[in-house]
Amino acid sequence: MNLQRAVLFGLVLTGCAWNFAAGAEPIRLWTGDVPGALGQADHDIPTITPYLPAADKASGTSIVVCPGGGYGGLAGHEGEGYAKWLADNGVSAFVLKYRLGSKGYRHPVMLGDVSRAIRFVRSRAAEWKLDPQRVGVMGSSAGGHLASTVVTHFDAGKADAADVVDRQSSRPDFGVLCYAVISMEDGVTHGGSKTNLLGKNPDPKLVELLSNEKQVTKDTPPCFVWSTQEDKAVPVTNSLRFVAALQQNGIAYDFHVYQKGPHGIGLSEGKNGAAPGEVHPWAKDLLLWMRQNGWLK
Repeated sequence: MNLQRAVLFGLVLTGCAWNFAAGAEPIRLWTGDVPGALGQADHDIPTITPYLPAADKASGTSIVVCPGGGYGGLAGHEGEGYAKWLADNGVSAFVLKYRLGSKGYRHPVMLGDVSRAIRFVRSRAAEWKLDPQRVGVMGSSAGGHLASTVVTHFDAGKADAADVVDRQSSRPDFGVLCYAVISMEDGVTHGGSKTNLLGKNPDPKLVELLSNEKQVTKDTPPCFVWSTQEDKAVPVTNSLRFVAALQQNGIAYDFHVYQKGPHGIGLSEGKNGAAPGEVHPWAKDLLLWMRQNGWLK
């Protein structure tokens, strides 16, 4: 009987470990009414889904992951795909389900969702055994635009807010921008992302505000930026402009342009230059950068 109990206990532990690797249940960012919600459908309720590393791998660093999809959808390989890989490498990942232009939402709703996610993770840092000063943001394509928006449009929170989450800063400690839409300027931006975010014929002042290469300041956090020269959907010019702004403002960054690879390659396991059974070199470059900056062991 004792042996049977021991085996059962081992299976339970194994199951728990598997559940963590696969991601827990989504967590609502607001427990009550969601600001600006157009309804009560699933797409009206922003959430984060935690992917936590095993205790012996956990670094205390966390990343809010913003999947791409042109502000019209959410690409799974740029959400859960990244999150599982991050957890395997000791980073607690939180996949953000943010509200979309295809469902009738426009800026600043999406910025509100990612800002809330960063505050939320900080507010639960003790529970998840995280360092509240090592909370990053990561995004690809339009999700990269959202990530670049929160690294350039953040606030310190409200110390006297009734909601403890709102007392936290929304400033990420670092950003990871993967083939990101950065600019809203015609000829550089991704047209579908711009329309879904700002609507048709947006105010030029709003285009300027959300062209994030123009919003970098001395307070912008360090960033890891990468793209491919072959990307036809989101020109590498987006990344080049953003990195130039980081350089001009003295912000630390790591920048990689890979010659080969179409838009949306993600981790590219065994494809686009990655060896069989391995992820694309950008992922290893990211881990190196994080170790160099003390975010990973």
